[in-house]
Amino acid sequence: MKTINIAIDGPAGAGKSTIAKMVSAKLGYIYVDTGALYRTAALYITENNIPDENIEKALESADISLKFIDGAQRVFLGGRDVSELIRTPEISMAASRTSAVPAVRAYLFETQKKIARENNVIMDGRDIGTVVLPDAEVKIFLTASAEERANRRYKELAEKPDCPPYEDILKDIIQRDYQDMHRETAPLRQADDAVLVDTTNLDLEQSAEEIVKIITKRIAGEG
Repeated sequence: MKTINIAIDGPAGAGKSTIAKMVSAKLGYIYVDTGALYRTAALYITENNIPDENIEKALESADISLKFIDGAQRVFLGGRDVSELIRTPEISMAASRTSAVPAVRAYLFETQKKIARENNVIMDGRDIGTVVLPDAEVKIFLTASAEERANRRYKELAEKPDCPPYEDILKDIIQRDYQDMHRETAPLRQADDAVLVDTTNLDLEQSAEEIVKIITKRIAGEG
């Protein structure tokens, strides 16, 4: 039986993971957070102080895996659940850098493809529709203004004692956008056949409903 693959790409802070989870729950598909895989690779490289020239060899011992526990995706590094640890600003920036390393992309590429071959999936990332799943039935490019993305991130962190100023968060997002769009390997870009969804003026539920509508129409051959 042929599986159905949905690719959702877009810049950092666009809400891809949250919205993709909501859409997958509505449609009954498996959600695959590829960013978590790259963040875990970055964590492994950072914790072990691995220089770029040694990354390919070192990743052979990394043991990165996804598990679905009670319907939620968790990511493991060497048997250790690092799902929360990989969400720090330090690892976010490290992931943006290491994801441009060809050895890292090659290591995780087959993992993502295998999951998509075996399941109906919604997979989000930076190059899903352009590189990982170029034949996906539906491709979405999810975005929002840099200011709105920074505002959302600031609200997420506002309750924490070490919350950085809004200006610093905005600066980091702009810097990461530049890194992701200008990296040599698989840069962030909208696939030619992707549907652009701008969520600047939409809340999470509205964003999810818009994407469900697009997917439903495309799968039915109406869009």
